[in-house]
Formats: sequence, structure tokens, C-alpha cells
Amino acid sequence: MAKPKPPRDDPKGDALARDYALNAHPEAVSDALFTSNPFFDARDLIQVRYEMVRRHQADGVPIGNVASVFGVSRPTFYKAQSALAEHGLPGLIPQQRGPKGGHKLSAEVVAFVDELKAARPDLTVPQCIAEITDRFGIIVHRRSLERAMARKKKRLDSL
Repeated sequence: MAKPKPPRDDPKGDALARDYALNAHPEAVSDALFTSNPFFDARDLIQVRYEMVRRHQADGVPIGNVASVFGVSRPTFYKAQSALAEHGLPGLIPQQRGPKGGHKLSAEVVAFVDELKAARPDLTVPQCIAEITDRFGIIVHRRSLERAMARKKKRLDSL
């Protein structure tokens, strides 16, 4: 997920971007609270989503109207509503998208590469990848394998 870039010299914008909570389209929020009250910041995605759901639930504003005024689609509204109901306010905090780690490079695969390197120290990364493909039937990117091995080495060095 590409983080939206805040304006320069903007500590709050920097913090929001770092936490994936910077609204990519603050200009789309036309709700009166966000346009007239400095407390409400249309750049703060969590504040926008919370107020959007609150506006529907507490004030009874129809979902279509709320979604329009807050610059989102109806499915986005429903997703925010569900996240808030299931997890409370932390449910509105955006999560980093994509895989969170080397999902192909299990501990078994890394151990296999360690055994290969121990038996044949001159083995190159492409040769290791070919061996992994033959043994496990998966295709691993060169950098993924290099990172996994570096992480393992770093863990061993810290012991």
C-alpha cells in the first residue's frame, strides 16, 4: 500500500502517513464539521471514518448521504462500520497491506538451504533456488532467499 505523501514540514501529516492513517483524499470530505471546525481534520483517516459511522448511527443520517459527504463509497462505509463494531476504535486503524513476511520461505525451506550450504559451501543462490524448486515445488525470488538467510544469520548472531 503506497502511503499518501503529506505536505512538507507537517509533523501531524508525517505521523499519519507513517501509521498509514493519512487520508489520501481529504478534499473529498465535505462534511460541515470537517470544513468549519479546526478540531476535525479531514487528513486523519481514523477520525473521518469514526465520525462517518457515528453520523449514521447517532444522528440517523442515511448511509448513502453519509458516504457521499465523507467522500467514500457505500462499501467503504460498511467496511468501517463493521470494523468499528467488531474491534472498536482500533478496528479503524489501517493495516499495512500485502504479505507480512516470507510466506513461501518456511522454516523447513530455510533449514533445507542451511543443510545445502553446509554440505556444499560453494553453492550459489540460483543453485539454491533450483534445489528449492526441485524439492518443494515452489519458485522463490533471489532477494527473498537472500533476506531470509540474512534474517536467520542476524538471529543467530544475536544469541
